[in-house]
Amino acid sequence: MLYYTVIALHVLVCLVLVLVVLLQSGKGADLAGAFGGGATQTAFGSRGPASFLSRMTTIAAVVFMVTSISLSLMSSPSPTTGESKSVLETTKGDAAQPADGEPAAAPKSQEPVPTPDQIRKMQEEIQARQKQESAEPAPAPAPAAQPAE
Repeated sequence: MLYYTVIALHVLVCLVLVLVVLLQSGKGADLAGAFGGGATQTAFGSRGPASFLSRMTTIAAVVFMVTSISLSLMSSPSPTTGESKSVLETTKGDAAQPADGEPAAAPKSQEPVPTPDQIRKMQEEIQARQKQESAEPAPAPAPAAQPAE
């Protein structure tokens, strides 16, 4: 029952902390600038909102830390009961054993990737061949053999 009460308080404090932080104004503006008017200045006074919101932020932050720590202590098992286990204790023992036998085969070597200079040279060679082929006149088609009369 206490655990659920602390969770409810923690969620409520989280919401309050978010709202209080969002309501605070920057250094150059007061609370009236956030809402677009000067009417809120008279509600808190000239320096009232800053000190009120600062105190609320401090209180909410302290309560948030206390509830966080208490939830952490409540949810973790007690070391005296022996229920706690580390991650290493819960894993299977054979996973940590080294594999017997030969090491895995090295990956087959692949052809090396050409460098940008090599690619450029290949492109120039291809273009030179294409220019030579286009510069040479195409051979004339062989005359068709005429049927003998």
